[in-house]
Amino acid sequence: MNFKKVILFCHRWLGFISGLVVFIVSITGCLFCFQDEIQDTFLSYRHVEVQSKPFMAPSLIKAEALKGRPGATASFMSYYAADRPVVVFTAIPKEGMLFVYLNPYTGKILHTENLARNFFVIVEYIHLYLLLPAKVGSLVVGISVIIFIVLMITGIVLWWPKRKSDRKRSFTIKWNGRWRRVNYDLHNVLGFYATSIAVILALTGLSMVFESVRDGIYATANLGKSYPVEKVVHKSDSLLKGKVDNKTVIDKAFTAAQLGSPSAEMFMIEDEASNSSTVGITAFAKSLHYYNSDAYEFDKYTGKLLKYLPQSKKSAGLKMNEMNYDLHVGQIGGLTTKIIAFLASLICASLPITGFIIWLGKRKKSKSKQVKNVVHRRVHKQHLA
Repeated sequence: MNFKKVILFCHRWLGFISGLVVFIVSITGCLFCFQDEIQDTFLSYRHVEVQSKPFMAPSLIKAEALKGRPGATASFMSYYAADRPVVVFTAIPKEGMLFVYLNPYTGKILHTENLARNFFVIVEYIHLYLLLPAKVGSLVVGISVIIFIVLMITGIVLWWPKRKSDRKRSFTIKWNGRWRRVNYDLHNVLGFYATSIAVILALTGLSMVFESVRDGIYATANLGKSYPVEKVVHKSDSLLKGKVDNKTVIDKAFTAAQLGSPSAEMFMIEDEASNSSTVGITAFAKSLHYYNSDAYEFDKYTGKLLKYLPQSKKSAGLKMNEMNYDLHVGQIGGLTTKIIAFLASLICASLPITGFIIWLGKRKKSKSKQVKNVVHRRVHKQHLA
């Protein structure tokens, strides 16, 4: 068995092992690519009229969202933009997570949504976990994506034309050929063109599953240099609990973040219930984009600024990891890169199908050849007799 046959054997059987998962992950990736645009088109509560006054204070917004929901907690909230609602992520005992959309200027509740019933959230869960338990599902998806990267590499090795004269033909699809030839070209040619984008999508996906991949990206981008300030875990002075009135600390922290990042469009606020946790605020330059942000942390009792890490002071490794989501869904460069990511995901979803058809065709051809050989031998024996 020569080298190319070994590669073909690996390519074929690894494809069988991962094909179904790759198809599901890729097709759900296609569906998710334009989820913001689709929801903005059909859901009116995702937009509000811009008013010439400041946003309502976070403490008042949170109180409004929790009103009439005994036992509910809200540790996260997002002011998405001047023309978008503020969303409070509310955890309700025995009911799960509820998204409460409010007008950021008036505090009026615009819509409440059960997270588990949102179509695109379900698509995202299938994409990430195949609707399996998170640990199991993410591992299955992660391993399948690693196999897929190997498949892309082995596919290039198998497909790459030996002679220069064959390269022009190998880079194009022969649309006027027989359907089996068209299918063959769709698998090989489209697979080749999608490889670079597919590998980026796969690696950014893996970094969501495996911490070791995130650490590897961080270390590689930083050329092995350490940045301890980025990994310091700050804590509030829990000894002050009950001794100071901290109800409006979150409001003061939000105001400070707005003043510190005046051009930011979106603010995400984290205010967990534990005694030593801090009030964390991330100011994003562009709404619904998660790259390019300034990070703030405040003592939840005194309002003291414990951390300020602007985008300009972040290491290359941290910037790369924070760019991960925008790269993965293709929105890093706007509509153009979203379309590219969509098409690449669609091609990735097609590869297990076209590959299976190629294998099925070769199998039938092999059986047909065996039958012809048997018939030929019998005819030959009869002729000799």
